[in-house]
Amino acid sequence: MRYLIRRLLSLIPTLLGVTIIVFLLLRLIPGDPAVAMLGEHASQENVQRIREQLGLTRPLFLDREALKQGDFKGFLDSQYLRFLGRLVRGDLGASIHRRIPIAQELAQRFPATVELALAAMAVAVAVGIPIGIISAARRNTWIDSVSMVGALVGVSMPIFWLGLMEIMLFAVILNWFPIGGRLDHAIEVRRITGLLLIDSLVTGHWAAFWDAVKHLAMPVLALATIPLAIIARMTRASMLEVLQEDYIRTARAKGLHQRLVLFRHALKNALLPVVTIIGLQTGNLLAGAILTETIFAWPGIGKWVYDAIVGRDYPVVQGGTLLIALVFVLVNLLVDLSYAALDPRIRYE
Repeated sequence: MRYLIRRLLSLIPTLLGVTIIVFLLLRLIPGDPAVAMLGEHASQENVQRIREQLGLTRPLFLDREALKQGDFKGFLDSQYLRFLGRLVRGDLGASIHRRIPIAQELAQRFPATVELALAAMAVAVAVGIPIGIISAARRNTWIDSVSMVGALVGVSMPIFWLGLMEIMLFAVILNWFPIGGRLDHAIEVRRITGLLLIDSLVTGHWAAFWDAVKHLAMPVLALATIPLAIIARMTRASMLEVLQEDYIRTARAKGLHQRLVLFRHALKNALLPVVTIIGLQTGNLLAGAILTETIFAWPGIGKWVYDAIVGRDYPVVQGGTLLIALVFVLVNLLVDLSYAALDPRIRYE
C-alpha cells in the first residue's frame, strides 16, 4: 500500500512535466491557431482580434514586465498558469474550432479507442503467447522457424499497407466486413459505458453486438499484428532462458509431462518480461492508433489529436496528450504491481 501511495503521488510531478513540455512544444511549432481558424487570406486586424480572444497575446509562463512594475497579479496572468488553473478545477477547456468542451469529446472518443485497443491486445496475447511457447518447446525445428519468420514479418509490416489490403480483400472483393466506422447507421445502442460490445450485451441487442464485432474485425487484425509479433518473440526468448534452469531439469528428471513442465514450472517464471511488453504495448495502443483509426474511420482519440495538431487546436492537443500520459503511467503501475503476483519473491520496499 505504501508503494502504491508513493507511485500515485509521483503522478503529480510526472503529469505536471508533461503539461509543461506539451504546452511549450505546441507553441514552438510553426503556425497560428487564429490563422488556422480564419484562413491564410484573413486580415491582420482580424487575426490579432482572434488571438486576443483566445488569450494567445499573453506571456507563455510569466510576465516579467508586469513584475518590474510591481503588478504581481499581472506577473502570474500567463497562458500556462491559466491553463493549469483550469486543469486543477477539472476544466480541460474547449476546442478552438468546434467550441465543444474537451471533456465531452474525450468521453465520446476515448471508449472507442479503449475498445479497439483492448480487443487488439486480447488477440495479440491469445495468439502471441502460445506461439512463443510452442516455438521455445520446439526450438530449431521447422515450427520454430516458421513462427519466428512470421513474427518478423508481423513486426515489419506497415499498418497502413496492411489496413488497405484488408479493406481491398475482405471489404471490397469478398464483402465480408464493413469498410469503416464502429456501427451501422441504422442500428442504435443505448450508451452505458461507451464500449459497444459491452453495451449491446447488457441491453441484449444481439444484432448490434454482431455488427460491432464485424466493424472491429479488420482494425483489430491490423492493430494486433505488431504487438502479437513482439509478444511471440519475447515469450520465446524468455521461455528459452527459463528452460535452461536447474529446476526445469529436475522437473523433467522426475518424469513430469512436458505440458506440465512448460505451463506450471516454466511459463509463470517466464512471464515477467512478457507482462512488461504487454503493458507497454497496451499503453501504446490506448494512446491512440492514429494510422488504424484514420484508415478505418474509427472515431477514437488518435485521429482526433492528430487533426488538432494540424489545425493548431491547442486545448484539444493538451487535453488529449494529458490523458495519454495518464494512461501510460497507470498501465505501467498495474504492470509493476502484477510482478509480485507472478513472482512472490518480489517485495515493494
